Amino acid sequence: MSRPNPTVLFGFFVAVIVAMCGVSLMKGGLYLGKHEGDTLHLMQIILRMADGQWPHLDFMTPIGVLAVAPISVFVTLGYGAGMAIILSQLLVAAVLLPAIWWTAYSRMRGVAPYLFGLFVIVMVTALVSGGPSTELSISMHYNRWAWAISFIVIALTFIPSKLPPRPGLDGFLIGVMMAALLLVKMTYFVSFALPVVVGMLARRNFSMFLIALLSGLAVMLAISLTAGFDIWQAYLRDLLSVMVSDIRSNPSGSFGDTIAGPSQITSSVALLLAVVLLRNAGEAVGGILLLLLVPGFFYVTYQNFGNDPQWLLILGVILLCVTPEQGLKNAFGWNLRTAVKINAAIALAVVTPSFVNMAFSPVRHYFLDVELYAQLLPNDAKHTDINVVIKRAYQVNAAIALDGEGTALASFAEHSERNEPVILNGEIFPHCEVQSGFSVWFDAIVSDLDQAGLADGKRIFAADLFSSHWMFGPLLPLKGGAPWYYGGVPGIESADYVLVPICAVIPDFSRQALEAIYEAGITLNEVRRTPLYVLLEPNFEGASIAKESAQN
Repeated sequence: MSRPNPTVLFGFFVAVIVAMCGVSLMKGGLYLGKHEGDTLHLMQIILRMADGQWPHLDFMTPIGVLAVAPISVFVTLGYGAGMAIILSQLLVAAVLLPAIWWTAYSRMRGVAPYLFGLFVIVMVTALVSGGPSTELSISMHYNRWAWAISFIVIALTFIPSKLPPRPGLDGFLIGVMMAALLLVKMTYFVSFALPVVVGMLARRNFSMFLIALLSGLAVMLAISLTAGFDIWQAYLRDLLSVMVSDIRSNPSGSFGDTIAGPSQITSSVALLLAVVLLRNAGEAVGGILLLLLVPGFFYVTYQNFGNDPQWLLILGVILLCVTPEQGLKNAFGWNLRTAVKINAAIALAVVTPSFVNMAFSPVRHYFLDVELYAQLLPNDAKHTDINVVIKRAYQVNAAIALDGEGTALASFAEHSERNEPVILNGEIFPHCEVQSGFSVWFDAIVSDLDQAGLADGKRIFAADLFSSHWMFGPLLPLKGGAPWYYGGVPGIESADYVLVPICAVIPDFSRQALEAIYEAGITLNEVRRTPLYVLLEPNFEGASIAKESAQN
């Protein structure tokens, strides 16, 4: 196959970036159709970082600093959050462009380099994370970014260079990209570190390995000098806190379903068959490396909401780049060159719906009707450019139990699989779960607190999934708090109040937060009660956690 023209290849990649981000920016804001709760979680981190706070040091999160830093940079420069998110994707794509180009040009021939760059750029710049739903969402953008970075690293490691060796450049890119994975989402780094290291050593690229190691350490040193060396201990603490927690250990299907479920079995068979075919073709190192990638592919997919097997994109590219010589057959008489190409086609065909969904998301974004959308933060004068569809912003729906105590169906409650109820100071709350309308729900609670004189300059620990209240009024964010609840009582020592929703986003998290408060020896004294919430003042006397000053 012919070597791609380097200028044409680079121009093609630039055109894809311009098309994806240009169409996204033309709307003048970001308009989302789902996952507004996740977006509120992301907004908390964006605004905290734009205010100079560091993840892990100033608030708890298992997500790395580079997952949000590109967005917070644009907010700091004065952009609203909606445009900042889109511009951040343009920035990430531009930063990755040289690595994308070099990887495609040095490793691939024929159509493969163009497909590779297209896949990586679309992963970075899409306005949905894949899957079958066409509703736009910025949720899990860091998963897309991490996949894109992983594709570059895997291609550099797995596919032999077709140019004279450049161990310095290749090692530098691998080291920097692996450090980026560490600083975006640890799951990807852990899943792919071993195959990447083995890949370099198995191909006897020792100088490449050394340069990669030094480059990665240099990035970590730069972060340490900027944020302080304590950031690594804090990052590890946050990760361990999430690992030992039984909250959201997996956001979607079980690990078994991720591998062999009805929607995943074709992907898994294609992956395992690829390992066998490469081994049959005498690609000993390639077969081993692909086998080492199998657990990582499965585990990352299991950890990501929706269990979308995005790794099929890089699998298809790899198989197009390592096709065996013509005429080579296995013990069954299969033409291995043809078999590998067919397997590549199957992998790409299976993932095509998800990829097309991502690729066309900016176009759908451009043609949507803005009259059907409302501000995510209703009273915010700066971030007016991030919006959610009205029916999800203002239509507050909740799921309630019809078999609760005193109801006509109470006799059936013992057969349900519902979790234990929320218990506040001995009071049992009826099961109620808020499912939509988060913006007006938060706004109504904070407005009531403000009118009661209980909001200005105060910090609140919310016993629920996320605590976005401070973005809706004069409250302050909790020092050391967790924008997304993973267990325990992070940041409660700086809280002026504990807020328990009458109807929680996830009642089981509300229950676990209250249990953690009681286990810490903190008592709660009721201050205010409304149909939406109960506000309590924490008493730290005799508790295992000392009260911290809430002053700026």
